[in-house]
Amino acid sequence: MHRECQRNSLLRVVLLFHLVVFFAPSLVSSITVSSPAELHASTGDTVTLSCTFTSTSRPTSKMIVDWSYRPQTGGPPQNFFHFSSRAFPPSEGQFSGRIQWRGSPARGEASISLINSTLNDNGTYTCSVRNPPDVHGSPNSHIVLTVTPKVPSLRFSDVALLLFLVLIPSTIIALILIGQMLCPKRDHSQSQGYRSAIEVEDGEEYDNGLVGRKYKGATCCDLDLTDSEFEYNYNDMKPNSSPTEGYAESRC
Repeated sequence: MHRECQRNSLLRVVLLFHLVVFFAPSLVSSITVSSPAELHASTGDTVTLSCTFTSTSRPTSKMIVDWSYRPQTGGPPQNFFHFSSRAFPPSEGQFSGRIQWRGSPARGEASISLINSTLNDNGTYTCSVRNPPDVHGSPNSHIVLTVTPKVPSLRFSDVALLLFLVLIPSTIIALILIGQMLCPKRDHSQSQGYRSAIEVEDGEEYDNGLVGRKYKGATCCDLDLTDSEFEYNYNDMKPNSSPTEGYAESRC
């Protein structure tokens, strides 16, 4: 009977040991931290490095949040942000003046914002959350940030300025040219300074471009000065009458 009591005691110890091994972790608070695996941004953007956590214990003033950065070129991680009851942003270094606390421990938020991102910010960011008495779980989460040069884009003001400086003047010039082609303007000075013989009106004389001069009949003086080849026999044109009949010869 004594052996049977020893055997029962041994069974109780073994059973208690198994209970401690299998159920002890569940009696301790655990924490799980999660964040997006990758983030993409352009230079000059404000990037939110999201980090959330879940814990079976209510966050207290002992909760600690740490952010570290490892450059894309490699090297050891560098802590640049710390939270314990309040935020402690970096006062020097690469991220000085560019980190803002966006977390809310009561809602399971431990996010931060990176202002005015640059190409030097490419790398891996690690969010670590400790919430005692948590001793189990996944307290770390990693984000790979890729920053690329910003592609210039046209704004509405740029488009309006382009229309005002280029398209509108071009349209006005095109309309003027079309108007001149459809309704050509006549050269007023040329039309008055030169007229062909066909355009000479009745009663006008075309004389080396002198237009508008009325035709004047030739006088006897003009006839005397004309070339003999074209001169009429003035004497033959006289009527056969004597001076006594009232005919008086005209003189120049």
